[in-house]
Amino acid sequence: MDEQSKILIQKYFQEHSVIRSDIESFNNFVASELQKILEENKEVEPTIIPQNVESYKIRFDKIWITKPEITEADGSKRDIYPNEARLRKITYAAPMFVEVSAHINNQKRESVKAQIGNLPIMLHSNYCHLSKLDRDGLIEKGEDPDDPGGYFIINGSEKVIVNIEDLASNRFMVEKSKTGPSPYIGKIFSERGAFKIPHTIERMKDGIIYLSFTRIKRIPVVVVIKALGLMKDEEIMKAISEDETYDEMIVNLYEAMDIKTQEDAIDYIAKKSGITQSKEIRIERTRDVIDRYLLPHIGVTEKDRLRKAYNISKLIKNYIRTIRGERSVDDKDHYMNKKVKMSGDLLADLIRVNLNILINDLMYNFQRIVKRGKFPSIKVIIREKLLTSRIYSSMATGNWVGGRKGVSQRIQRLNFLDMMSHLQRVVSPLSATQENFEARELHSTHLGRLCPVETPEGTNIGLKKNLALVSSISQESNEDETIKSLKGLGLKAIK
Repeated sequence: MDEQSKILIQKYFQEHSVIRSDIESFNNFVASELQKILEENKEVEPTIIPQNVESYKIRFDKIWITKPEITEADGSKRDIYPNEARLRKITYAAPMFVEVSAHINNQKRESVKAQIGNLPIMLHSNYCHLSKLDRDGLIEKGEDPDDPGGYFIINGSEKVIVNIEDLASNRFMVEKSKTGPSPYIGKIFSERGAFKIPHTIERMKDGIIYLSFTRIKRIPVVVVIKALGLMKDEEIMKAISEDETYDEMIVNLYEAMDIKTQEDAIDYIAKKSGITQSKEIRIERTRDVIDRYLLPHIGVTEKDRLRKAYNISKLIKNYIRTIRGERSVDDKDHYMNKKVKMSGDLLADLIRVNLNILINDLMYNFQRIVKRGKFPSIKVIIREKLLTSRIYSSMATGNWVGGRKGVSQRIQRLNFLDMMSHLQRVVSPLSATQENFEARELHSTHLGRLCPVETPEGTNIGLKKNLALVSSISQESNEDETIKSLKGLGLKAIK
């Protein structure tokens, strides 16, 4: 290696932490994801309310965390540093607060700041006391100045949240089908908040293209497009492609020619999916299913229906082009089609589920007190230990929401390289007992992103991988900024 390369590599590692992406993921989770999770449950309405009140709503306005602190036996609070947490076998965590308001008869009556639990803090993140200290300051606090951080301290044990590799959501992929009546099958996993809904596009021997999602199975795709508000055959053909007329669509349009109105299309879907009530209820229920569960990443309101229709049209175009051989089949193992879930994403999954449990508990406590004829204050009905104990339990045992195991692991400290390797680990969710040869193989897109050498022997070979030393994982970008840039390039938004 020449002298210039040596200097460049040294300079890179002086300025960039190897686990910088994981720390950025945690910072992004606390700064923006926490608030997004709260807004998913922004307003709750108890079913049992006091007799003299017409309407009662509990609204969650804002969530934030402070720096790590400890409450001593005498009730006093003070800052805590990681080394003290290790020695005293306690958790290095910061209090999490929420601003809650009560709205009685649509008037804001009570607004309180309440602690809803403690959130374990990643070492060297923006919310850790060590982030602002220099080398001398770190040594004074009992820390190794070369320790990169990127892990948590739970009950005195150092725990690392292992990165999980998964198929990228909201990305349409067409693959050859090994079984079933359709030779090609198109799949997209639409993700929004806690939802991750699989959608399937397939073409049967009669030439009809069908769409399946949630409990709605094999509905002709033209009927779904008409149910979303794109009614004219010419409009549907233009939405699929303005440059070329696809003959494959003619038989699909002919099949749905009897459906003249949007209501007819929705009723057709309702009957096919087994909803057997009166027509008004049937249509209302199906509309709700379409809004909430059909491509929820695009939107879940009535105004998003047209955008969904245009998106489905583009999916059909890709599907037909793949059938024709104009476009190659998608490669699931290409790293463009993968997403690495880091500590921020995994903690968001954990908080999302447990915050729902906390809100249900809050509602139960409120209704129980109302039944006794009392009017409770919000501060009384929030149990802060419920959320804390559930988060600590998952991080201590590694048992995560969704049935995953081993997500949080005790960090390996045999030597410095072993520790760095553990912080960089990427695990596939595929079963180690199944063959999955293609998933285990080294792919050309791994080079520069994943280490081509470091993987265990035995059943986990190719499923447990490690990030390359100079790899960095980009964080989720702001959608509004992206749309603004696209408009600047001359693209027009669909009304």
